[in-house]
Amino acid sequence: MRRAVLSLLLALAASLAPLAAVAQGFGALARVLPGESVVEAGEEGVTLILGLSQPVPFRVFTLADPWRVAIDFREVLWDGLPEGFGEGVPGLQAVETGAALDPGWSRIVLTLAAPMAPRIAAMETDEASGAAFVRVDLGPVTEEAFRARAGLPPGMASDSGPEAEAVARSDGRLVIVLDPGHAGVDPGAVRGEHTEADLVLTFARELADALRRTGRAEVVLTREADVFVPLPTRVTIARAANADALVSIHADALAEGRARGATVYTLSDTASDAASAALAEQHDRADLLQGIDLSRSDDVVAGVLMDLARTETAPRAEALADRLVTAIGVADMRLHGRPRGEAGFTVLRAADIPSVLLEIGFMSDESDLENILDPGWRARMQAALVEGLLDWAETDAVRAGLLRQ
Repeated sequence: MRRAVLSLLLALAASLAPLAAVAQGFGALARVLPGESVVEAGEEGVTLILGLSQPVPFRVFTLADPWRVAIDFREVLWDGLPEGFGEGVPGLQAVETGAALDPGWSRIVLTLAAPMAPRIAAMETDEASGAAFVRVDLGPVTEEAFRARAGLPPGMASDSGPEAEAVARSDGRLVIVLDPGHAGVDPGAVRGEHTEADLVLTFARELADALRRTGRAEVVLTREADVFVPLPTRVTIARAANADALVSIHADALAEGRARGATVYTLSDTASDAASAALAEQHDRADLLQGIDLSRSDDVVAGVLMDLARTETAPRAEALADRLVTAIGVADMRLHGRPRGEAGFTVLRAADIPSVLLEIGFMSDESDLENILDPGWRARMQAALVEGLLDWAETDAVRAGLLRQ
């Protein structure tokens, strides 16, 4: 009964809350909105803006020989895009659209006249219409820098163009969104030649592969390259993927000696300790420095309704966090002295998706950094996380069945 009332209230909020606008139409393909789509040259690069009928997960990466920027969406009908889209734009040689070889993904490829790399990739949703607007800003880089980052993300089909026939997504598996923290102008923690953004992207890719190999999970990453993705966009990607859970992955740095080992955080308006508060401030500061604020001021009623949704989602997130901590401990992997924390991380604020933030370790601790750089250690940690996620999903499904009764 409680779930039925809650569902009715959330439906009532459809015209008031960003949650409802983002969540509509998951089962249908997104359509490109030609009147809201443009490619234009700026003083220092090129900006692509795509209007879509609804939000969908997307990934951005670069390819060399020739210089290209590819953006994959899950998935988009390109029929409405006018012929010759992008022609005559300085810095661009061609714009092509079609399907990627990976089933269920659509692709747009920008062929460049000179090396340029994505600086910002963001998605904003219109509250009234539910339409989504994707913006990718490209800026010039050296040939060496471009080649160092170019290449297909691990696990993708090895095509270099949008020629393949699209295949519809098949559901029925657990959908996990992995969110590698930081990237772009926000590298996160830095120790010598290592950045947090690079290390957690590697970890997330490997974890995604481990989850997919079970045959029980489908995985979406909020970023596949070193591109700045605003925090609200990361949540939007998770909603568009109809995620069963969101796991944000970090390896931050705090004052020497204050933090080591894995920690799992859930959302709270008040931090569980000073370290948690400091981390939340670090994570959210990047969006402020970029001058990007994609958040919307919720209507008071909609805010109350989303708080109601969180009363159901929050215990599920806490159960997920507890299960991950248990799995890490059982695998004899190092845990922080206080392995469960709470803080107001923006990326955990989805009212409808159980979300946790995982610190796999702290780069400020030398032994933690050595672990994160060790492929064997990463594989053991990833195996523990897979075990924890799948066990949680089974328990969560049983709990949902009992509530329906």
